[in-house]
Amino acid sequence: MKALYAAAILGVWVAIAGVAALIYFAQGLPDISRLYEIQRQPSISYLDRSGGLIAVRGSQYAPPVKIDEMPPYVPEAFVAIEDRRFYHHLGFDLIGIMRAVVTDLRHGHAAEGASTITQQLARNLFLTPDQNVKRKIQEVILAVELEHRFSKKEILALYMNRVYFGAGAYGIEAAAQRYFNKPASKLSVGEVAILAGLLKSPTHYSPISDRERAARRATIVLDKMVQTGAITSAQRADAFQHPVNVSPTLASQHAQYFIDWVDQQVRQLVGQPQQDMVVETTLDLPLDALASSAAAAVVQRDAKAGVQQAAVVALDGSGRVRAMVGGVNYAESQFNRAADARRQAGSSWKPFVYLAAMEAGRTPDVQVVDEPVTINGWTPQNYTKKYLGQITLETALAQSINTVAARLADEVGRDNVARVAHRLGVMSPIGLDPSMALGAVEVSPVEMAQAYAAFSNGGNQATAYGIERIRTTDGKVLYQHKADQLVSVIGNPPLSYMNRMLRQVVITGTGARARLPGYDLAGKTGTTSDYKDAWFIGYTGGFVTAVWVGKDDNTPMHRITGGTAPTDIWRAFMAQALPHVAVRSIPAGPNAPEGGVTDPIADLLNTTGPEAPASEAPGPAAPTPQGPATRPTPPGAELTGRSAPCSG
Repeated sequence: MKALYAAAILGVWVAIAGVAALIYFAQGLPDISRLYEIQRQPSISYLDRSGGLIAVRGSQYAPPVKIDEMPPYVPEAFVAIEDRRFYHHLGFDLIGIMRAVVTDLRHGHAAEGASTITQQLARNLFLTPDQNVKRKIQEVILAVELEHRFSKKEILALYMNRVYFGAGAYGIEAAAQRYFNKPASKLSVGEVAILAGLLKSPTHYSPISDRERAARRATIVLDKMVQTGAITSAQRADAFQHPVNVSPTLASQHAQYFIDWVDQQVRQLVGQPQQDMVVETTLDLPLDALASSAAAAVVQRDAKAGVQQAAVVALDGSGRVRAMVGGVNYAESQFNRAADARRQAGSSWKPFVYLAAMEAGRTPDVQVVDEPVTINGWTPQNYTKKYLGQITLETALAQSINTVAARLADEVGRDNVARVAHRLGVMSPIGLDPSMALGAVEVSPVEMAQAYAAFSNGGNQATAYGIERIRTTDGKVLYQHKADQLVSVIGNPPLSYMNRMLRQVVITGTGARARLPGYDLAGKTGTTSDYKDAWFIGYTGGFVTAVWVGKDDNTPMHRITGGTAPTDIWRAFMAQALPHVAVRSIPAGPNAPEGGVTDPIADLLNTTGPEAPASEAPGPAAPTPQGPATRPTPPGAELTGRSAPCSG
């Protein structure tokens, strides 16, 4: 009798303790009547210059879809992979919990989860992602309450319409549209297996970042679906016979470097988005695809020579970014080498030296002597280790002679050279050591493109930009780019002198492989010490493209110069891009001197003869619709050797 009494008393206290614990853990729990309210970060849709969709960033919801409107295998895929006993538990799965505990003990760490679909719904909608005992108990309490108030079909529908699938898509309908450009009601067995497999880790199992990993995960889902009877073995086999095609918009990663670049600017321009927005950009998606393909093809071709990465930036004369390639594979590396990398410019820096000299009163015809020179204990060398003796400044720039550039910068003042570079658009710090004359300055391709844009547009400042307008989805304009007033940063005759000399780089000099019959082209190659960086920045009237190649770890390539891989990328891109761009002859700019300063455009456009000697090591050229690039032959000046960056 006493034992029975003691047991009764113990039971009462256990019940009291249980109620107290329930009250404690239930404190602060949200009201599940808010279940149908959607709280999310607004989405941002990015359009290219023609209005085509490039990407969507942020959270995107589509209208909720009813389970009955989808093929039966769609909801059952999620049950099969996430919660096989979904239809039999009351919100939490004791069998699953015990199995998970045993697995975790066996591995010595958390190796398996046991959350049901109902628990996941409760956690995603009402709780923080904190991993602790209190939150887990609250999750179970909410799951039980959800099971009490809603049917299994309603819970499954809510789950499928709210869960995150990656790529900014919340809910099965948004995910189907984002990944496959189709409604959820049209999903195939293979497609739904991909989506269901994403839930374990939307980033890790994304068919964008790793197709093979996503496919392996989808295979597991298909196996589970067969085991649960969601599909037959024949349907599983059929799924393997029909490969899944991811949305071309989402899969076209070549534009994502540009989107990353402008995405961070949106919040600076309009603040944190409070509603869905549309960003109209300057990007020309077809041109961006051409640039990406050209870069990838040449990098692959020259991989044995140590070329690992490339960056391409194309601007029009007003600074609009028409193409931006920050690397050869966005899925493997999201680092934007076009905007964020700072690499030594090599001889692509020399136009700033020569412009400072032209502004100081020199002309392309001034005679100079290519001979050994020592400046403050520094002795630059030419690539050939030979000297040409008396030559003109025009020849010195076309052949990228190091000794002349070094002496010229010393004569006009390296501080003046730095001011010229900053005035044209270089934003990075510029040191004043003597080697600065040969490009011992770290800059980004975007900086170099906007600096050279002034040569292409008649001498006006051109700041690179990518956003034309930001508006809400209902049409309210939040930001509109205002065309900058024309600011002249290069006057005449220096502008005409520089365009004359930079044309010669392409006609007879280190950039001869860039020549395209029928176009007025100019530019400059650049190569740094030990072949760590190689550049070509070239332009026509109102359009400039900067190309860089190298390695992320800043180790040398094997004799890759500015006149080889970068020029080949530039030519392969421009040969296809220029017919679709409203280009013109390079403008002379206001107050251009008459006679003898600029080369006859007609002669230049009709040039089709053999290449003149140039100071680049020869190599195979990337094929283009115009035919293979012609092959320049040495001699000339290319590298300085190990002591300083240099020419090319």
